[in-house]
Amino acid sequence: MKKTAIGIVGCGNISGIYFANCKSFEVLKIKSCTDLIASRSEAKAKEHGCLAVSGREILADPEIEIIVNLTPPKVHYEVAMAAVKAGKSVHNEKPLTITRAQAARLLSEAKKRKVRVGGAPDTFLGGGIQTCKKLVDDGWIGKPIGATAFMMCHGHESWHPDPEFYYKVGGGPMFDMGPYYLTAMIALMGPVRRAAGMTRVTFPKRTITSAPKNGTQIVVDVPTHVSGLLEFHNGAICSIITSFDVWGSELPRIEIYGTTGSLSVPDPNCFGGPVKLLRPGSGWTEMPLTHGYAENSRGIAVADMAYGLRSSRPHRASGALANHVLDIMHAIHDAAKAGRTVTLASRCEAPAPLPMDLRRGTLDD
Repeated sequence: MKKTAIGIVGCGNISGIYFANCKSFEVLKIKSCTDLIASRSEAKAKEHGCLAVSGREILADPEIEIIVNLTPPKVHYEVAMAAVKAGKSVHNEKPLTITRAQAARLLSEAKKRKVRVGGAPDTFLGGGIQTCKKLVDDGWIGKPIGATAFMMCHGHESWHPDPEFYYKVGGGPMFDMGPYYLTAMIALMGPVRRAAGMTRVTFPKRTITSAPKNGTQIVVDVPTHVSGLLEFHNGAICSIITSFDVWGSELPRIEIYGTTGSLSVPDPNCFGGPVKLLRPGSGWTEMPLTHGYAENSRGIAVADMAYGLRSSRPHRASGALANHVLDIMHAIHDAAKAGRTVTLASRCEAPAPLPMDLRRGTLDD
């Protein structure tokens, strides 16, 4: 099989799992990588058997078809647009861009140049949420009528080596973690019609306690406790809370409630289970996973895009999906500021399920 050459831009904290996993798919070949800190890209290139090059060189390489953009959120648009203008498809880490206007320009340019845009997260392609999708699609809980989603922790300054960007524009709990929860729910229930929200900043300053910036203070520029209410086009109503202000919680990650049962969805930041189902007259039952890729498979969407480019089928972690997630997150914040509900301007289709019984390292039968 002729492999699709990819280039990785950004060799920071999250890149290691992308390097490892992209090498495991038979459709992909990591040709080169780049980072503003040359020592990072040189180390990754040595570890994974690819080339360390400049940003200009990676975009000029005619063999590279897909750029994997793992840069900080504030430059997602800049790097992605440069890739698209160089005639390359691009897969962005989340969020797709910072603003709705940036996302619109990026998708428009990609359409004009006939290249693809995709976006993280791709955890919804893991065995856990794919199992949930099969249960919902097969009618095990009937018609979805509601859902809850909770992501609550006390932020990143105690463990992340450089956590400041989590508290700046493009960060915050909704823009950092909301994409996992919203993408999972869209995969299971389709797009959102309107949103409401309330937000607050509980701790205006944060002190880093992790190395190497222990003792450095962060001025918080974005809401750190966000409560949203979503109405889906299918009629389901969802309550979602994302917070960096909470010391602990025992609330479920995601639950979906239907007319004939309830579904407990596993952590959408992970690829596996457990998946639990409740039907009338019985308690919660853990269901066997119907799909593979239950281990950390970040990068699976890059492989899915490569297969899509080969066969002209849609890729699942699409630009339309990532754009709709971005629109929802902004809508929750906008609704909080305005004190009203916000109707979404964007819409996307729920991504197609993965086939079952896939051979490891493949996505298409």
